[in-house]
Amino acid sequence: MNVYLNKFMIYFEIHRLYREGFSIRQTSEELVLNRRTVSKYLSMSELEFEQMMIDQSERNKVLSPYESFVKSRLDKFRDTTAAQMHDWLKEHFKDLPKVSQKTVFNFVSWVRRKHNLPFIKTPREYEMVEELPYGKQAQVDFGEYNMRNTSGNRVKVFFFILTLSRSRFKYVWFTNKYFTSLLAVEAHEKAFAFIRGIPLEIVYDQDKVFMVSENGGDIILTDTFRAYTREQSFSLYFCRKSDPESKGKVENVVKYVKMNFLYNRTFHNIETLNDEVLGWLGRTANLLPHGVTKKEPYSEHNIEQSYLTPYRPYLPKQASPDLYAVRKDNSVPYKGNFYSLPLGTYKGKGSRVALHVEADELIVSQPVNNTEICRHFLAVGTGQKIKKTDHSRDKTGSIDERIAKAARQFTQEALAQEWMELLREKKPRYIRDQLDIIQKAIDGVDPKKVEFTLKYCVEKSICSASDFKAILELQQSDKKAEPNIKVLNPLNGKLPENALIQPEKSNIGEYEAIVNHKNNKKIN
Repeated sequence: MNVYLNKFMIYFEIHRLYREGFSIRQTSEELVLNRRTVSKYLSMSELEFEQMMIDQSERNKVLSPYESFVKSRLDKFRDTTAAQMHDWLKEHFKDLPKVSQKTVFNFVSWVRRKHNLPFIKTPREYEMVEELPYGKQAQVDFGEYNMRNTSGNRVKVFFFILTLSRSRFKYVWFTNKYFTSLLAVEAHEKAFAFIRGIPLEIVYDQDKVFMVSENGGDIILTDTFRAYTREQSFSLYFCRKSDPESKGKVENVVKYVKMNFLYNRTFHNIETLNDEVLGWLGRTANLLPHGVTKKEPYSEHNIEQSYLTPYRPYLPKQASPDLYAVRKDNSVPYKGNFYSLPLGTYKGKGSRVALHVEADELIVSQPVNNTEICRHFLAVGTGQKIKKTDHSRDKTGSIDERIAKAARQFTQEALAQEWMELLREKKPRYIRDQLDIIQKAIDGVDPKKVEFTLKYCVEKSICSASDFKAILELQQSDKKAEPNIKVLNPLNGKLPENALIQPEKSNIGEYEAIVNHKNNKKIN
């Protein structure tokens, strides 16, 4: 629509709502406009508004010097986008002023209107395609839809569609998970069981659940799907990239499912939804005459079934998991990033874990029994370290519990707990390490020596597990602790008495007299 005509329509709509009693605020909310814009338009007559539009169209444009360049390019390439034109302007004019993409878009649109150069896209040529033989082909596609549950909340569902190209017989299966290769195989199995056979060929989009790379025509399939196609023996046809119209039969069915079955339907649970879609297939999608063939898909399927390859249930072989080496720091590398593992996962050289991806999560499990160890959200990009907060030191008990447990190993439990609380205050970041040192130091030691060491540390305000251990070791070697302990840097702020002694100072005059006497002797 012409931009000026659109603005005139907005102007008249604002005045209409005002005449009907709408306030400025209500009008701005109704038309999604700024309140100042509504107020400005209401204050103007039609002639004033028209003159404002004329003035705006005739005002100088910052890109006016480049009009001839834009016109020449549009003359030659009518389907040029504004974004591409912006790049061409920057490429050919080094002095191009810095403007926004919206400014370029408006200027290109203005040049198109002024010189009558509408956007023309080269139309695609279509031709009528003959109906394929019975049993020859099926087409597959995926879809997703936002439903409302009984509480009014949004629920996203995903669905798989298979339709037979000749009979137009359809199958739909819903899930509440993003499709993976394994889910796609399960959907195929359900579809083949429903149509009671397998076609010779199936047409797909270039979807990542089926293929890894187009590889110049030598399609590389995912391991799971390649194993499945070999077992069920049907050929594959992948549409070219960005060319969904190559499988138009199933594309239309995706729209049909959304608009005829899912629209305004309430979501209860995924099992109920799959039951409901089977009922819809039986009474509507596969029973009503098709718009092109004018035949019922159900009746046509009865004919086509005899041309399909008999269906045999697929029994997947247990795939060996992908094993990855565990690093010394209890992490595992995956696609350029590092993911943390719980402490103790690394058990020496040769430690391995199994990794597999479900939706957007990386699941780490034991390679033998497939027991899940942990899971991470997949990181975007490379070179990142993703660590969970609980993949760190032993946190089986709180600090209070550990202090209480350590204090119970002393004969004077209350005094020990008081001293350990002091340790906690002085070294909060290292309290776990401090408690570990103390517990190892007193293990199997005479309780009397432990008690003496504890009292000594409390009296001298020694707040260090390493000092506690050193004093205790002195006790075990039958040496007295008092003469050998030198508190050089006490943390309590009290200096030892000897630290305040000032050394005796010599008189500088005595040194000068000695030096002068020696010099006089040398002269004589």
